Amino acid sequence: MKIPCSMSCYNLTKTLENSNSLYIPKLLVAKESPSCYLLNSNSKHTNSSLIFKHRTMSNQKTLQDFFVQEKPHFSTPSSSPTSGNEEILSTVSYCTFVFTFTDPLESPAQRDSKRLQLSRLIAMLKTSKKPVHEKVIGPLVLMIKANLFRPLPPPTNPSAISEYLDEEDPISIPSPLWSHLQIVYEILLRLVNSTDTKILRNYIDHSFLLNLLSLFQSEDPRERESLKNVYHKIYSKLVCDRSAMRKSMTDVLLNYVFETEKHSGIADLLEIWGTIVNGFTVPLKEEHKLFLMRVLIPLHKTKGMQVYHRQLAYCISQFVQKEPMLGGVVVRGILRYWPVTNCQKEILLIGELEDLVENLDPDQYRKLALPICTQITKCINSWNSQVAERALYVWNNEQFYKMATTGTVEVLPVIVEGVEKNLKLHWSKSVRQLTESVKVVVEDIDPDLYAKAQMDMKVKESVAHQEDMKRKKRWERIELAASKNQFVNPQRYICVSH
Repeated sequence: MKIPCSMSCYNLTKTLENSNSLYIPKLLVAKESPSCYLLNSNSKHTNSSLIFKHRTMSNQKTLQDFFVQEKPHFSTPSSSPTSGNEEILSTVSYCTFVFTFTDPLESPAQRDSKRLQLSRLIAMLKTSKKPVHEKVIGPLVLMIKANLFRPLPPPTNPSAISEYLDEEDPISIPSPLWSHLQIVYEILLRLVNSTDTKILRNYIDHSFLLNLLSLFQSEDPRERESLKNVYHKIYSKLVCDRSAMRKSMTDVLLNYVFETEKHSGIADLLEIWGTIVNGFTVPLKEEHKLFLMRVLIPLHKTKGMQVYHRQLAYCISQFVQKEPMLGGVVVRGILRYWPVTNCQKEILLIGELEDLVENLDPDQYRKLALPICTQITKCINSWNSQVAERALYVWNNEQFYKMATTGTVEVLPVIVEGVEKNLKLHWSKSVRQLTESVKVVVEDIDPDLYAKAQMDMKVKESVAHQEDMKRKKRWERIELAASKNQFVNPQRYICVSH
């Protein structure tokens, strides 16, 4: 079968499709014919040979294009770009494709290929001595958005109560995406560090920051750690956006306290707040004091406070160190949210009260001595031995001892009552031994007042015992009168047949 030189590629394909014989293409050999296909059936070869010469436009398809399968959408970038920026843009374009790691149709080889290209991209950014060119920043930010801003999976165990979470052993499910996300966060951090602030503001806007903040709900602690570093770096660099960023973080904390009590990144957000509060100037602004009273103090009442208490206590201590007069507001707030049945929270709050006493203004000792010592005494009498022991150890603190001695007349009777009650009734031997040591310390403050407080306590116990006896006698008379009334007027029952 011969095909005329004037036949087009399309007609050639149709002819081959209609032919009864199977056509197997061989190597293409250039001949003198300028732009045609010649097929010689009399060739000595077993299969037909195709003679082709391609000297037309670059976008014209060859015969080989009709028999070679279409290349996959996920193609590898060129290894020899014309410039450094084009090389970066080529790699960025390649990395924009996002893998879910849940689709069975995704190729593991392509995932590894993307990870290698991301590593190549961060290497190029680190080795470059010049800042990232502005024409590269736009596609780079789009690539970062495509990879980071994604719908997070639902909580793995939404029915679990957050109060049982332990900060040292958190429940976390590592994300399979982390092999890609880790490098993307490094790229974003590098971009923020190396880009001029004016240029950076054109690409990192309010919407970008809100999406970044929403990622703190991720259950993967590695992602939250990288996110924390990036978000804090953006806060320190974009001075004009600091107020908006603080407001956004405040909204997240308020929603957690008063609405959901479900969020994985509260500890990380409070750690960022700790560095922010550390940079506040004195005297503090009114909005910063309101943040302390309306956000930080109410965070003590949630069930999951154990998870972020260390970061919360640091933030509050920074406020009190800058303005010691705020100590009274903080102490009263903590006492208002004191737990009733959560022993682990009690232990943490006892330690926080002890730290606050060290930063209090001495002028506030007399006002705060009675409420603080009253709460510590209640903890001393706790049936939980850990709570009782932690409260007894507070007496080793010199500042607490000084505060207790400033209001001796009001405070000592409360302490004496708690100490004597522990010595008589507490079940734990170790608690009773510690109580004996505390009794020696308290007696040294004012022995006469201690003895007087003991006498007053005995009088109170006697009065209480007499009241208890009177109450029992009244109940006995009531029961006796009731029994007589029942004997005189016996109850009548009506039998009802079914």
